[in-house]
Amino acid sequence: MRELPQNIKIILFDGLCNLCNSSAQFLIKRDSKDIFRFVSLQSELGKELLSKLPIAIQKTDSIILYESEAVFYYKSQAVFQILKSLGGLFNLLLIFKLLPHSFHDFIYDYIAKNRYHWFGKKEQCLVPTSEIQSKFLN
Repeated sequence: MRELPQNIKIILFDGLCNLCNSSAQFLIKRDSKDIFRFVSLQSELGKELLSKLPIAIQKTDSIILYESEAVFYYKSQAVFQILKSLGGLFNLLLIFKLLPHSFHDFIYDYIAKNRYHWFGKKEQCLVPTSEIQSKFLN
């Protein structure tokens, strides 16, 4: 595998999903600490990173926060870790972490299952503008 930048967190996301793309844009604007990089699940690097993780293929449509082969989060746990990393007022949303993990993932799975129907789907992955190109790994 190619050398990944150090001290960053990689967010793997569905590059065809409008909700996922909007979420990536939202996070990019609020990543004041410059700790996140983004990789589409459909990209070669995305597939390569996924192959290193012990996640079942059917769960790869989920958001994944990759810190290393040994440290990664997916589904609702990834969302909570991202919120925690953003800090500030986003920490207030961590109160929902007090609810059972199964409840978080049920809500997450329900949204994930319906995301294309509710928000639409692109024909091809997002092509980053020159202003945000540095936030994406190829």
